[in-house]
Amino acid sequence: MLRTALIPVLTYLLAAPACANETLVESEQATFRVETLVEALDQPWSLAFLPDGRMLITERSGGLRVVENGRLLPAPVKGIPEVAVKGQGGLLEVAVHPEFESNGWIYLTYSAQGRGGMGTELARGRLVESNRLESVEVLYRAEPKSGGGRHFGSRLAFAPDGTLFMSLGERGDKDRAQDLSDPAGSIIRLRDDGGVPPDNPFVGQAGARPEIFSYGNRNPQGLAVHPSTGELWAHEHGPRGGDEVNIIRAGANYGWPVITHGVAYSGFKIGEGTHKAGMEQPVHFWDPSIAPSGMAFYTGDAFPEWQGDLLVGALKFQLLVRLELEDGAVVHEERLLEQDVGRIRDVRQGPDGNIYLLAGEGGGVLVRLSPSD
Repeated sequence: MLRTALIPVLTYLLAAPACANETLVESEQATFRVETLVEALDQPWSLAFLPDGRMLITERSGGLRVVENGRLLPAPVKGIPEVAVKGQGGLLEVAVHPEFESNGWIYLTYSAQGRGGMGTELARGRLVESNRLESVEVLYRAEPKSGGGRHFGSRLAFAPDGTLFMSLGERGDKDRAQDLSDPAGSIIRLRDDGGVPPDNPFVGQAGARPEIFSYGNRNPQGLAVHPSTGELWAHEHGPRGGDEVNIIRAGANYGWPVITHGVAYSGFKIGEGTHKAGMEQPVHFWDPSIAPSGMAFYTGDAFPEWQGDLLVGALKFQLLVRLELEDGAVVHEERLLEQDVGRIRDVRQGPDGNIYLLAGEGGGVLVRLSPSD
């Protein structure tokens, strides 16, 4: 990977601040600019685009921020639900309803305090004048709540049929992921109002939670719908090794903690091995772990060579992974931006076809990748 010296940037499509910088990166298939658009974010976690060009950014410390005309508005949005900030918990995902222009709904996931400890919750509200949420309602509470500050999952993805997928971590208690009476360690499927679709795979099954779509998931922090097949893809953190990319199918068991391609942080074996009948194998896995977070299929015209590729952010090694796919299989991996922008937490394709990243912790940044031509 070759780089030029830093070059001052004078203008942006989104009128980015004049202090931003540009770096040129030469990858296997494209040379692209890396531009810092926004700085000084506090633990940025998720990014979403509004139809009018504004961007929404969550800060895990509890702030929902608005980027308007390329600049971060000074005050966080008011009216968000009460958030419990502890460990990996806080204000997490933000998503925009596919019919936002007619209904105005913004969706948030976050960790919340309740009986027994903390858990992931889902709420929605309507953004008014860039500075407050109104008509806020909690749509889903993952229960039972539990102690500790790990593994909240929290990614969202709207399916082509209008239903909403949400990932839930197993809260650091691995056996919960195999318990169908407990939503922890699963990917759930809801209507956009929080109700349960009647065709969910465990509806009517005694002892099973009807919202569960898949289970045996450890801590999924990437969800994306395949642009051609409509299938849900997810990635999840493994233990020490064994980060996985999976195609999520109704009722499927993804094995955690019975099977895994990783080991415990102590180095000891977990479960029964890497394979077991009735449990799914990943499409791809990483060993050693890259700590994946954020994921998007690329469909834009800015990088025609990357159309159909899967882009995955990584916290460990601070890199962006590009996966080339053929018939649902990964055939090539390229690693980009290693340690260039910080721990990459979210990856999104913008409406302009460029790629946007959230990276870093305190002093986090919003970064744009755009073609050099």
